[in-house]
Amino acid sequence: MSERLLPSDDPVAEEVLEWTIEKDARDIAQIMHWLEQTNGRRDRMVLMSRAKDLIDEMLHA
Repeated sequence: MSERLLPSDDPVAEEVLEWTIEKDARDIAQIMHWLEQTNGRRDRMVLMSRAKDLIDEMLHA
């Protein structure tokens, strides 16, 4: 991630936010890898739903 131009008002919350985004991004990458290897429609829907939930979490963090 790039360096912030202005300091955060709450450095602890900022660290938690960055950790959450990094973790969710890794999890989404893993889900996409599993999605490539999955043949079942139901399994794909479950994986895509979970990836969407993680993306939503990052958007609303």
